[in-house]
Amino acid sequence: MVESIARARHIRVTPQKARRVVDLIRGKQALEALAILKFAPQGASEPVYKAVASAIANARVKADNNNEYLDERDLYISTVFVDEGATLKRFRPRAQGRAGRINKRTSHITVVVSTPEVDNAEQEAAN
Repeated sequence: MVESIARARHIRVTPQKARRVVDLIRGKQALEALAILKFAPQGASEPVYKAVASAIANARVKADNNNEYLDERDLYISTVFVDEGATLKRFRPRAQGRAGRINKRTSHITVVVSTPEVDNAEQEAAN
């Protein structure tokens, strides 16, 4: 079983908006998830797309290093989540000399792709 992780950190999109996009691909096949993200209208779909593509590439490199066979069509998104990153705090002038605070939120996107678990009986039958 090959499992690889990709993290995109300090992405300038709010975690709430990124979670809407991430919910579209959770548990799907990796290549299908890329197709969904490519045509999703949300702005957060681009960084999530890049993270999924990076996780697929990481799986390919990991399999090559371990001399394992990897078919990218077997990869699926086993775990994907969005954490809150650092918040940039900015101020805007308001009425009567006051200052209004604006929070520019960031996200940390984590994607884990893996191949399905193969039972030992199935593996022995294949050999």
